[in-house]
Amino acid sequence: METKNYDFVTVEKKWQKKWFNAKIHIANKKKQKKFFIHFAYPGVSGYLHVGHMRGFTYCDIIARYKRMRGYDALFPAGFHASGIPSVGFAKKIERNDKETIDLLKKNGCTDDFIKKLIDPVEVVNYFSKVYVDDYWKRFGFLIDYTRLMNTISAGYNKFISWQFHKLNEKKLLIQKPHFAPYCPNCGPVAVDKSETDVLRGGSSEILEFIIIKFTLPDGTILPAATLRPETIFGVTNMWVNPEVDYQKVKVNNEILICSKECAEKLSYQFENVEILHEKVPGKKLVGKKCVVPEINREVPIFSGVFADPAIATGIVMSVPAHAPYDWVALVESKQPIQPIKIIDAKGFEDNPAKEACDQLKITSQTQTDKLDEATDLVYKKEFHTGVLNEKCGSYSGIKISEIKDTIKNDLIAKNLAATMREFSEEVICRCKEKVVIKKIPDQWFIKYSDETLTQESKDYAETMNIYPLEYKDEMPKILDWFDDRAVIRKGSWLGTEFPFKKDWIIEPISDSTLYPAYYLFSNYVNQKKLSVEEMTMEFFDYIFLDIGTPKNAVWRQIKSDFDYWYPVDINLGGKEHKTVHFPVYIMNHVAIMPKEKCPRGLFVHWWVTQKGKEKISKSKGGAEPILEAATTYGVDSMRLYYAHVGSPFVDVEWDPEIVTKYKNRIVNIYKIILELSEKEEHINKHLDNWLTSILNRRIKKIVDAFENFDLRVASNEIFFECQRDIQWYLKRGGANKTLIHKLVDTWITLITPITPHLAEELWQTLGKTAFVSNGSYPQFNGEEIYEQDEVGEYLLSEIIDDTNEILKVTKISPKKICIYIAPAWKQELFRKALELHAENKLNVSILMKQAMSDPQLKAIAKNVSQFAGKLPGKVKKLSETDRKRYLVDVKEKDYLDDSKAYLEDVFSCDIEIYSADEKDIYDPAKKSTFAIPLRPAIYIE
Repeated sequence: METKNYDFVTVEKKWQKKWFNAKIHIANKKKQKKFFIHFAYPGVSGYLHVGHMRGFTYCDIIARYKRMRGYDALFPAGFHASGIPSVGFAKKIERNDKETIDLLKKNGCTDDFIKKLIDPVEVVNYFSKVYVDDYWKRFGFLIDYTRLMNTISAGYNKFISWQFHKLNEKKLLIQKPHFAPYCPNCGPVAVDKSETDVLRGGSSEILEFIIIKFTLPDGTILPAATLRPETIFGVTNMWVNPEVDYQKVKVNNEILICSKECAEKLSYQFENVEILHEKVPGKKLVGKKCVVPEINREVPIFSGVFADPAIATGIVMSVPAHAPYDWVALVESKQPIQPIKIIDAKGFEDNPAKEACDQLKITSQTQTDKLDEATDLVYKKEFHTGVLNEKCGSYSGIKISEIKDTIKNDLIAKNLAATMREFSEEVICRCKEKVVIKKIPDQWFIKYSDETLTQESKDYAETMNIYPLEYKDEMPKILDWFDDRAVIRKGSWLGTEFPFKKDWIIEPISDSTLYPAYYLFSNYVNQKKLSVEEMTMEFFDYIFLDIGTPKNAVWRQIKSDFDYWYPVDINLGGKEHKTVHFPVYIMNHVAIMPKEKCPRGLFVHWWVTQKGKEKISKSKGGAEPILEAATTYGVDSMRLYYAHVGSPFVDVEWDPEIVTKYKNRIVNIYKIILELSEKEEHINKHLDNWLTSILNRRIKKIVDAFENFDLRVASNEIFFECQRDIQWYLKRGGANKTLIHKLVDTWITLITPITPHLAEELWQTLGKTAFVSNGSYPQFNGEEIYEQDEVGEYLLSEIIDDTNEILKVTKISPKKICIYIAPAWKQELFRKALELHAENKLNVSILMKQAMSDPQLKAIAKNVSQFAGKLPGKVKKLSETDRKRYLVDVKEKDYLDDSKAYLEDVFSCDIEIYSADEKDIYDPAKKSTFAIPLRPAIYIE
C-alpha cells in the first residue's frame, strides 16, 4: 500500500459530510442506557476563538466515547442570546464601528448584509449559523443539530416564565431594594466571572464604603469614604488633590463637595441628588480646616496628589497611626502633625502604621506593593487582637472585630455618615461605557439564601459526580456563600419578560438554570410538531413534574423522551462558571425538579491562555480565529492538542509550535498504520504474546481514564504509549500479520473519539465500509494477559538501556558482551519476600523460617541468610509495578537466549548469556568472584 500525503482539510470535510448525511449525530432511543452531555451554551457576542473550542471538544470526545461504549448519547447545543451582548454588537454596527465592520467583511459579509445586523435578533441568527457551520460542524462535533435552540425564542420564553411561576409558588421570589451594576447606555448588566455582559471587570466586587461627613466652617460637607469607620477617632487631617476641580452637589438638603466622578455616582445611588455645577478647585481647599463628626475635633486639610478623584469621593481622611499609606504621606508632606493611636493591638506600641513601615523598610509612597503588605499586616493584627482605647469615648474597650457595624450604624442614625457602593475594580460594559452602581428600590430576587434550599442543594451535590474533585469539595462552601440574586433588568435587553413585572427582563444567569430540559422538546418545536401556543403551564407541569394528563400523542412522546434522557449526566463548562452558573444550576433543579431529575454530574475545565497567562479573549486581542487554525493545523490535531496538552483542570497556553507537533504526530500515525500491513510474515510467540498483553493493558488504562473523564491520560496512552509499543514490536522484528491486523483495527478504534476524521480515513483505506464511529470501543480481555512475556520484554529493554549507559560512560567499542542472570535461589527467595510484604508480614526471621523449609535453600543457608538480611529494605524501596514484576516467575535465561540474535544485532557484537547457577563469574579488574544482583549483570569485553 502506498503511503501518500495526508490532506487534513479534504479528509475532514469528506467525513463530516458523510456523517451528517447519514445522520449519525441524531440521538435515538435504542439501547436502553443513555448518556446526556452538553456544554454551557455560549453567549452570542461575536466570533469565537480557539480558546472556546477546548470545552466544546471535550464534550464531543466524551459523547463519541459513550456512543462507542453502547450508550444512546444525547449531545445537544444552543445559544445563550439573553442579555446585552448581541445588543452591544448591533450598536457597534449602528454607529459604524470600523473595527467591527472590518472584521465582518474579513469573514465574508457584504455591506448589505452588515446593515441587517443593526437588529440584535439578526446578530443572534447570524452568529448562531457561524457557530454551527464554521465551528461545531467544522470540528466534526456529533451534536444533535435537530435540537438547536436559543434563549430569546417564544418557546423558550414560555419555558422560563413557567420556571419563575414555580419559584414563586415555593416562595423563592422576594422583593427588596438593590444596588445593581448599571450601564448608562445599556441599562442593568450582570457583573460576574463569566463576563457575559461586560468587557472587563467581571471579577469585581461591590464594596460598601461609609461616607463620613466632615464639616467646613460654612456648613458645607466634605465627605470622606472609608471601609473602617471606627478609625474616625484617629483622624488627624484630610487630603485633597490640588490638581482636581471638585464639584458641589446637593443631596437632600445638604451641600457636599466631592469629585465630579463621585457626584455622578451619588446621582445613581441616592434620591434627591442635584449636581450644582459649581466647581471648587482643590488647591483652594488646601489650608482650610474642617470638623470631625462625633468628636468635634478640628483638623487641617492638606495637599495630596494621591487622592484619586475616581475612587470613592476623591477626598481622603488621614489616620496616620493606623494606615501605612497615610503615615508615609504625612512624613513626606513634612507637616507637623502627631498621629493619634486609638487601637491597642498585640505586637504594636505607639504607632502601628509607622512600625509596620519600618519593619518592611518603607520610605516612599511609590512602594505600593510593600504599602499594601503593611496595610494588610496592620489590619489583620488590629482586627483579630485590637481593642479601642480611651480616646474612643463610650466605645472604649470594645474589640475591633465586634465594633465596625456598631459605629457605622450609630453615625448613620445621627446623619453623620451614609453608605456608598463602589466597584473593587473598574467595570466596562460591552458597549465600552463605564459601569456604575444604581439603586433599584423594588428589585426581585431569587431567594438563594433560603436555608432549606441551601441545605438540600448541599446534600444533593454530595451525591453528584463533580470534576475535579477539588471543586466538589468546594461546592458546599460556594452554596453557603451564594446569596439572593437580583433577577430582572430594564433596558434594551433580550430575553424573557418577568411574569410579575411588565417590561422587565430576566437576566442571563437566571434564565440559564434548567435550560438542558428544553433540549428534550426543542426538536419538536423545530420540526413544527409542537407550537408555542401549546406550551402552557399545564404542558410543562405534565412533562417535568408528571402533573395532569397529556393533551395529545406529541405530549406523551415528549414526556417519554424526557423520562428517558433526563437528568443530565454531565454539564461541562469553563472555570468561570464555578461560582456563578453551576451553583444556581444545582439549586434551581433542587428547588423545582423531582430529585431523580436533578443533574448527575459537572465537569469544569480551565482556560486556554495566551502569552502572559491571561485568558484568551476576543475582546482583549490575541485570539486566533477558529477557521484559520483549523486550516493551518487540521481539526484532529487541535482536538488532540486540547485532549493531551494538559490536564483539563489547569490552564494551558496556546502555542502554535506545540499544535504543529500534534499535527506531525497525526501524520506519523497515519503513515505507521498504512506501513504496518507491508510487513512480511514472521511469528515470534514471546514477542507476539507481549504485544497482545500490553495492548490489553493499554485498553484497560484507556477505558478507566475515559470513565473518569481523564482525557489527558486516555490520549497519552492512545497516541504516545501505544505508538511506543508498536515501535518496539517492529524494532524487535515482530511481523505476525494476523496480530498486526488486529492491532491496527484496535488502534484505529481507540483513536476514534479524539481524532475521528483520521480514524474514518484509515478505516476506509483498509477496506472497511461501515463508520468506525458507529463501532464498539475495545474492551479489556483478561484472558489475553501474558505476564511472563511482559516481564521478559521488560527485562530485555532494561538490559539494552543498562548496556547503552555503560557504553556511553566507558566509550568502549564492545567485542563481546556477557550477561549474567541472578541465581535461581536468589530469585526464589526474593519472591518469598515480596509475598510476605504483600501480607504485611515481611521480616528476616519469618523469611528465614520459610526459606529453611526448602531443602535447596537450606543447603546454602549461609548465603541465604546474608541475602535475606538485605531484602526488607530492598523490597520497601521498590515501586508497586516492580514488586508485581518480580513476583512473576520468568525463565530469564531462556527468554534472553531466544532474544540473543536481536541483542547481537543491536550491539553489533557477540553476546553470551550465562546463569550464575552454571558458571563461576570472575571479574578480572577485581581478581575475585562477585555476587550477581537481582538485575542481570553486564560485563563488556
